[in-house]
Amino acid sequence: MKIALLGYGKMGKMIEKIALSRNHEIVLTIDHENLHELTAENLQKADAVIEFSMPATVLANIQHCFNAGVPIIVGTTGWYDKLDEVKQQCQDSNASLMYATNFSVGVNIFFHINKMLARVMNNYPYYDVQVEEIHHMQKLDAPSGTAITIAEGIIDNLDSKKDWLNVLTTDDRPDDETPLPDQLLIESLRIDSVPGTHTVIYDSEVDTIEFKHTAHNRSGFALGAVLAAEWILGKKGFYTVDAMFDFKS
Repeated sequence: MKIALLGYGKMGKMIEKIALSRNHEIVLTIDHENLHELTAENLQKADAVIEFSMPATVLANIQHCFNAGVPIIVGTTGWYDKLDEVKQQCQDSNASLMYATNFSVGVNIFFHINKMLARVMNNYPYYDVQVEEIHHMQKLDAPSGTAITIAEGIIDNLDSKKDWLNVLTTDDRPDDETPLPDQLLIESLRIDSVPGTHTVIYDSEVDTIEFKHTAHNRSGFALGAVLAAEWILGKKGFYTVDAMFDFKS
């Protein structure tokens, strides 16, 4: 495949490395220094676009790809308040888009089992649950998109939780940030050089159950994004990453 990269930071460079190792060709890379090269003509040199930029630029990048008629894989988060609008634009343009909070194969297996575990725990209401996420100090958003997906998977399948509350933990949690009984706590920690660790914790008076995913580096995220680009080739529509996995409940 011929791939264009919108966003050429650490993730973009890792995606490039993985794509080349799978015998793909990178025909365009865009970052803040060469935005003038982001044209329909240049995008149309690619079979697919992989987008890992910033929340401030992602919507414009999506629109550029719709206008150029090139499938786009979106790894940037922070734009989901516009999700319905973008989905309608995708359908109106007969375009192709796949998005995810996390494209890692391991994380998506984690998402699936997390939902199954939450359904099981409905039978054991004396366990309370929370989510903990740890990332590097440079991560701008809290909670992580991955943590939100984990939390939503729990809330959709566990009767006792209705919404989530995030706390960025730098010291003791203030009293006014203590979750209500029907709120799912997401604790966000920022520790230098941690690519990403997510833990679901079910705790009772007698024991604790922990379900954890630890990323060793960014290559799993990058590989998943390249697999998504391979999957979407020749397809039309608006997809979540679930579409390329064959998980059975």
